[in-house]
Amino acid sequence: MRWDDLFDDLESQLEQELGAEEGDVLAEEERLRLGRLALRDRLLAMTRPADGPGEQLRLSLRDGSTVTVAVGSIGRDWLVGELIGARRGSCVVPLSAVSALLPTPEQLARSVATEPAAEPAIALSARLGLAFVLRDLCRRRAAVDLSAASGERVHGTIDRVGRDHLDLAEHEPGVPRRASSVSRIRILPFSELLLLRF
Repeated sequence: MRWDDLFDDLESQLEQELGAEEGDVLAEEERLRLGRLALRDRLLAMTRPADGPGEQLRLSLRDGSTVTVAVGSIGRDWLVGELIGARRGSCVVPLSAVSALLPTPEQLARSVATEPAAEPAIALSARLGLAFVLRDLCRRRAAVDLSAASGERVHGTIDRVGRDHLDLAEHEPGVPRRASSVSRIRILPFSELLLLRF
């Protein structure tokens, strides 16, 4: 009888240790999965609910300001959407300008439940960099309100886009870009861009 109790006790301990080991393995697999998630993966999951188009996301920018954006597209290092609130209009936000994402509880849950993006399956927009989006605004001669990391807000038209910078012809809002209306040309590195509203 005592031998039966001893073997039952040993069997119970072994099952408990195997269960703990399995739990440790599962926890380590989850840590590894989360470790492979990029900020872009989480952004995509937050803004693409299964039942509809992109949704609003609050972003804290490097200058301390907070904006709410109805996200339209997310590229390799940028996002495009519609500003919600006092400053309305379409906007481009470089991901490097984001100091924090401020998700709702539902967005947070979706973002940690997502899987890391598989490299071969990445969409075209995910491969396009910020320069591509800025060149499109330049080509269309769109007037933009630019917020810089220095705290400056300027209005103008993008004249040229280099690999890591842009030339902005500053002029008054509502005035088309003409040589006579340009007050100065400002060359800005992409690292200074916080938000472009157009």
